[in-house]
Amino acid sequence: MCKFVVRCSFLLLMSLGFEMYAIGQESKARYPRPTPQCKVRLEQSVMVPMRDGTRLSTDLYFPEDRGDKLPVILIRTPYNKTSYRQETSVAFLFAGQRYVVAVQDVRGKYESEGQYAVWAASAQDGYDAVDWLARQPWCNSKIGTFGCSYTGKIQIDSAKLRNPHLAAMIPQGGHAAFRFTGLFAGGVLELANASQWFVKNGSKIKPILPADTPQSQFVQAAKYFSLAPVLPDISFQILWKRLPLIDMLKNVGIPPTDWEGFNSHEPTDSWWDQFGRVQETDRFDVPSLFIDSWYDSGPADTLDLFNFLQKNSLSSRARENQFAIIAPVTHCKFESATEQTIVGERNVGNAQYDFYNTYVRWFDFWLKGIENGITKMPKLQIYVMGKNQWRGEQEWPLTKTQFTHYYLRSKGRANSQFGDGTLDTVLPDTEPSDTFTYDPKTPVPTVGLPNGGLDQSEVETRADVLVYTTPVLDRGIEVSGPIETVLYVSSSAMDTDFTAKLVDVYPDGVAYNIHEGILRARYREGFGKKVWMKPGQIYQVKIDMQATSNYFAAGHRIRLEISSSNFPRFTRNLNTGGNNYDETEWKVAQNQIHHRKDYASHLILPIIP
Repeated sequence: MCKFVVRCSFLLLMSLGFEMYAIGQESKARYPRPTPQCKVRLEQSVMVPMRDGTRLSTDLYFPEDRGDKLPVILIRTPYNKTSYRQETSVAFLFAGQRYVVAVQDVRGKYESEGQYAVWAASAQDGYDAVDWLARQPWCNSKIGTFGCSYTGKIQIDSAKLRNPHLAAMIPQGGHAAFRFTGLFAGGVLELANASQWFVKNGSKIKPILPADTPQSQFVQAAKYFSLAPVLPDISFQILWKRLPLIDMLKNVGIPPTDWEGFNSHEPTDSWWDQFGRVQETDRFDVPSLFIDSWYDSGPADTLDLFNFLQKNSLSSRARENQFAIIAPVTHCKFESATEQTIVGERNVGNAQYDFYNTYVRWFDFWLKGIENGITKMPKLQIYVMGKNQWRGEQEWPLTKTQFTHYYLRSKGRANSQFGDGTLDTVLPDTEPSDTFTYDPKTPVPTVGLPNGGLDQSEVETRADVLVYTTPVLDRGIEVSGPIETVLYVSSSAMDTDFTAKLVDVYPDGVAYNIHEGILRARYREGFGKKVWMKPGQIYQVKIDMQATSNYFAAGHRIRLEISSSNFPRFTRNLNTGGNNYDETEWKVAQNQIHHRKDYASHLILPIIP
């Protein structure tokens, strides 16, 4: 049997820039990559002008025997377009299927001119790049876009402007386009992801290329130089503990970035408008194939985008051609599965899918007009973990979903897996609340996302983790859909955080995380205002735990972990009611979870009969 381990550390995700599409494991794969139809010629560092005169450096991959005008696949990246020059990249894969492929450094990055800001100008620059490509004599005027993470998000940003030449897109892991997922959740900054990303990729300063250098001279000289930043020798485990947050990067000598702004603005501040995110007023008009992962930070947001574009597309052609595929892997690792796919430590079976040929067929249909039946596939394809099988569906959430309440129960001692916390579909009557101490000095450590399914047993020995578990299941239960936890809470602090994690407990006691969420209590009535807590009063908080598709087999147990920290994935709430980002002192909070009839804290699971 073949085995491939999908194991991504925080630093590995960031240092690779999320989207290095080397193609490997072919000897082990059920679905090998498409056979090249032609040789490929690379024209390097073509400077493409934007509407304001700024020029963006673009590599063009041409099929050597291109003949007639061809469609173009555009990939725009902040992670250095030269990484696509290896012959195993998707740039060569698509060009080998007789597409012109354009890989472009975004504004202010590497060889491109202009000032860099995260996601800024991505909509307009993407529109202008499509326009320029469509005007070239070798283009048939049809453009598709492709890429994961940052490159997935900015496809969606640009699609809002509805360039008539944009004929199709494949945004992968682009969930940040909706709610900046991957950097924020529940009003809380994702510390580990964000800090490493800004250290590696966020610099607003770079060497400046002489504007009047002829392209031929630049290409000749470029091989002797590197514009890639040198990653400082930083212990992130030490860095993450430093306060105040806003000075974290500055204090270790990182060049200027948008870090300080990302830390210090409220979720609904108009400052965020410059970075682009999908608004209710946005309209689209492009067929889209969304790709994401259950063990990524935002699968629910990708599925919301899948629904949103069906609703907010202008033409029936676009409305009726929104598709999504959700794999059981980690961020941007869709093509990595083999016969035994290990995600973190969890074996999710044979999760292989014919991704590469699906990408090619999608573009063949929309950009070349080849009738290949790609639009006859199910609108939604999900991998059901636990059953370990792909399944086709037509909508999200599934129409057969039964949203079921699992009530938190205990005799007041749910602390740790050795406590008496249970999950039950029966509404409680009168029960004592559960209390735990949240000390920001000793937060609950992150185990799991974004590294896949990991055993939670050690985390569950802590007294500041409340553990609620069902009895052993006598029959299997499929959970496929959005997940939410509703808690009734009290705290000695004006403000604190509440976390929730869904766990699948196997018969041998190994407890794998499924998905999780967090909410900063000050935002419990919405992100547009801050409301404080008073000691002794009970408040409702709703924790968005994203989405999953997981089969809890007979003999397994369903578990919910509740606490107030998940560090370093999320920043610590210092419990003062202050800004957090500019503070160096904290308070210890005594937090309570209530679960009696009038304050019945519960987990809402989407059960598929």
